[in-house]
Amino acid sequence: MLSLLYKTYNLEKKHVFRIAGGARTSTPAILIQLTFANYIGYGEASMPPLYGESFQTAISFLKKIDLSPFKDPFNAEDILTYIDNVAPKNVAIKAAIDIALHDLIGQLLKIPLHSYFGLRKENLSTSKTIGIDTPDIIKERVKEASQFKYLKVKLGGENDKEIIHTISQTTDKPLFIDANQGWKSKEEALDKVHWLKEHGAVFIEQPLPKNSYDSLTWLAAHSPLPIIGDEGIQRLPDVINASNFYHGINIKLMKSTGLREAYKMAQIAKMMNLKIMLGCMSETSCAIGAAAQLGALADWVDLDGNLGIKNDPFTAHTVKEGVIHLNNKPGIGLINPNWDRILAY
Repeated sequence: MLSLLYKTYNLEKKHVFRIAGGARTSTPAILIQLTFANYIGYGEASMPPLYGESFQTAISFLKKIDLSPFKDPFNAEDILTYIDNVAPKNVAIKAAIDIALHDLIGQLLKIPLHSYFGLRKENLSTSKTIGIDTPDIIKERVKEASQFKYLKVKLGGENDKEIIHTISQTTDKPLFIDANQGWKSKEEALDKVHWLKEHGAVFIEQPLPKNSYDSLTWLAAHSPLPIIGDEGIQRLPDVINASNFYHGINIKLMKSTGLREAYKMAQIAKMMNLKIMLGCMSETSCAIGAAAQLGALADWVDLDGNLGIKNDPFTAHTVKEGVIHLNNKPGIGLINPNWDRILAY
């Protein structure tokens, strides 16, 4: 019989995190333990307030779940379809259950999840995120990220050029640009894309509001750099028409309800010749370890969410010189997880 336990948890950030939509120093999360016989799987829901989930909504959702009809954890399709139909939205807490179930399956099979999905083991060069801040703090963050090959830079405010000039004074590394829907018009966006290309940008993530369909279509047709959908790409149905507005998609487990749907999204994206970025929220090594299992599907990887928090209760894959080195542990790759220790945090 499947048994589910959960714990509320606040992810404490090492630094104030600022984007075009605001700033925060912590992120609410729910940690999940799913047991079957003597095997345990772990999952996580990270719930930045911007996406509308909270402790209250997550716990309310969890109280509606009854796993007693499911006797076989390998029946993941039926279990996760049931979970998805319990209530609409609630995508992060659904992702937590999905991650825990897949971790449990990996434990039972004694294989890492990249093998379960038929993917090769891949060491991943992840970007390191630089939030919106003062020039002095940005310089400090860039220096702290010296070992990383790529920087992901948050833009979308009034000081975009100042931020890029500040970074250019410190490094010439290629930049992943995330405007977080911050630019107001297609003309402004195109001007900035051309300028950013000259300053080392690799692609532009969500330059315009996600519902600006006509402007996004025009920008995608004229942009000299790939345009990547983030807020505009949440779940599987969004991928179907994505090529009208974007050249690629950012897949995050917390948006997609977890590994099952994220894998499907990536497969469809590949069939449509869309680029794939694997992204994250502020997360522990649990959710980052899960997403890393899909790394072989990605063109670009932005899985640094665990590196920006100071109270990670899990240990998983090592990061050296900006590269995530997947271990061969079963499931999502956690090393000696302990629920009692987590409860003590």
